Amino acid sequence: MVDPKIDDVQASYDRVADEYVRRVYDELLHKPLDRQLLDRFAHKVWDAGLVCDLGLRARTGSSLFTRARNSCVWGRLSPGMVERARQLNPGIEFRRGDMRELDVLDEAWAGIAAFYAIVNLAPADVAQAMREMERVLRPGRLLLLSFHIGDETLHIEDLWGCTVCLDYYFFRTEDVAGALRNAGFDIDEVIERKPYAPEVEYQSRRAYILARKPSRKTTTA
Repeated sequence: MVDPKIDDVQASYDRVADEYVRRVYDELLHKPLDRQLLDRFAHKVWDAGLVCDLGLRARTGSSLFTRARNSCVWGRLSPGMVERARQLNPGIEFRRGDMRELDVLDEAWAGIAAFYAIVNLAPADVAQAMREMERVLRPGRLLLLSFHIGDETLHIEDLWGCTVCLDYYFFRTEDVAGALRNAGFDIDEVIERKPYAPEVEYQSRRAYILARKPSRKTTTA
């Protein structure tokens, strides 16, 4: 069944792909905490196996891709966004997909960075996406998730002069942590911060959650 909302998301990001790259591609240069958290995450997953940037947000500005030995990027539904990422980052694998239904084998990934990957997902879809992240992550391995803090949903019809139809969802930190636990994760760390300057980013509080898929319990005869 076709999801009209997802069609809107795909078409909208296709329209703004060039402007998105121009405005957002190097945003991590101006976000020291984000870089610090991604650096630390990269250190934890170094040489552990295939690591995924889910949603095209961490990108090569972080050591997730300069230090993690094996990495891939699972992009938004927008083919335009994925194609531009490929052009800018030769040598990195980019794939287009739906995080609610990942075309990945169980326990295929040794780490997931999902920076603002859930911003266009309604709460019910976020829960499904988290179940998928848990499914494809190896036991004992890490997920680093970030999102906007709040209760509101912003409906955007004009972005950088382009006609779009996008909903941006904000979430309470405790709700996201609870959804991760319901999906099977343990929570290792929760960090919140105030927004950086207006010229750097939208003025919302941000949250970062480091979650871990529990290791398998061993049994003895």
